[in-house]
Amino acid sequence: MKALPLLLAALLAPLPGAASGPDAAVPGDPSGALPEDHRTLTKSTSYDAMAAFLKAIDGKGPVAVSVEGSTAQGRSLFLVHARGSAAPTFRVLFYAQQHGDEVSGKDALLYLLRDLARDPKLLPPEVDLWVMPMVNPDGAEAGTRRNSAGADLNRDHVTLFQPETEALHRVARRVRPHLAVDAHEFGRDQEEWTRKGWEKWPDITMDGLNNPHFDRERVAAAKRWVDASAAPLEKAGHRFLRYWVGGAPPDDEQRHSAPDADGGLNGIGAYGGLSFIIEAAVRHEAPNPQADLGKRVDAYLVLFRRFLEGGGRRAEDRAVVEKAWARPLPAFLPSDALWVNPDGTVTEFPVVELATAKTIRVPTANVMTDVAVKRSVPTPRGYAVEPAAAPEIGALLARHGLGFEKLAAPRTVTAESCALLRVEEEFDDLYGRYGGRTIVKRGAAKTTELPAGSLWVPLEGPDALRAAILLEPTAMYGLWQYPRLKALVAWDGTIPVRRVVALAAPAGAPR
Repeated sequence: MKALPLLLAALLAPLPGAASGPDAAVPGDPSGALPEDHRTLTKSTSYDAMAAFLKAIDGKGPVAVSVEGSTAQGRSLFLVHARGSAAPTFRVLFYAQQHGDEVSGKDALLYLLRDLARDPKLLPPEVDLWVMPMVNPDGAEAGTRRNSAGADLNRDHVTLFQPETEALHRVARRVRPHLAVDAHEFGRDQEEWTRKGWEKWPDITMDGLNNPHFDRERVAAAKRWVDASAAPLEKAGHRFLRYWVGGAPPDDEQRHSAPDADGGLNGIGAYGGLSFIIEAAVRHEAPNPQADLGKRVDAYLVLFRRFLEGGGRRAEDRAVVEKAWARPLPAFLPSDALWVNPDGTVTEFPVVELATAKTIRVPTANVMTDVAVKRSVPTPRGYAVEPAAAPEIGALLARHGLGFEKLAAPRTVTAESCALLRVEEEFDDLYGRYGGRTIVKRGAAKTTELPAGSLWVPLEGPDALRAAILLEPTAMYGLWQYPRLKALVAWDGTIPVRRVVALAAPAGAPR
């Protein structure tokens, strides 16, 4: 960062005889942005107050602050780095406030950083911590879910059209975290619940990565963290459930976090580490929704601190992640998946009765517990992008840091073309499927000549999984749901990305 102004630097200079250097304690929050006790917090930290706070702790203890990028309105995207030792071995990425009106995760991260600046020994020596406390500063200042371009950043992890998500993925590629956490909030007093005389029961929820492309060991390791979170949160006075979305029980469906790659949970999970989403509960219709902000921050801190401490499974987590990094692609790629309740299990779903404040449990068989793969396709050798689509798709690949070759001369391959039949724009109430479903017909493999100017994207190396998730044309929630990319599809529905199944035509094959 730029040097502090002289006056501020003088104010922050250690007193005579005070400790100095990397282990010096920060006696308080020099910027004045944070109340001493987070549990008293009733107002979220603004962008300007956060910027002042981060400048104040930059260089204190293990904390180093930099700027990773900027928003459309020119606000800085701050990145904080703190190492527990000179050679940490376990990389952690925390990020918050993708949705500008969801604040408690950001505030909890600021308190976590304050504590590390005060007492560096709170950070275990093996931990290499990276924090983006406010991913959406423009939305935060406007008090809106979306950014200043009107985009929902937590639906932009496939296209990376927005500078905020592009910066976050740039950090994820550079850091390659063993563990990442995306911090959000949910409304506990939604109308369909209050009409029944209820509000949602948990104070905080969490779930782990669940995209069907991810190996079962990594998904199971994340689930163990989720299952082990209830006890410490209850001990601290917070009610916990595994993250879920959906309508009210017993008739409506409830399901765990979406398995799609366009959200941070699975978008960042595609880099091979453990990935989590956390949401704290807020009463949006209360006279002052931030009256209990301190309680939400406290619940978040319980979880953040447990992740840093390792929960007794640091070696296990590292082994699972490093095995995932080395894992080759499977023989088949899932192209369609959905949440199911395979055994029709009845769940006693807790809700709070508004009239009595008592917890009641509603029996329901509509809690979907597992991601089921409905369709898969053979894994190709790679993907070929037609020359006309190369500028747009090439820019997309560059935003993701994925390598490709632009063909200088024609190349013969065996490839499958795919046709987009339609895009289902509406939410499917019957099956609980999100809008944006792309219905694609896969063609037969044929010997074909890729013209010069085509892009060749091989499925090899450590980025193969991310390339497959991004480019597979048969994916039900693929690229062609986005209008800017759908415009690349030919008039007859031909998708400009081919599945290459062999790099050269078999001997004697017809041309």
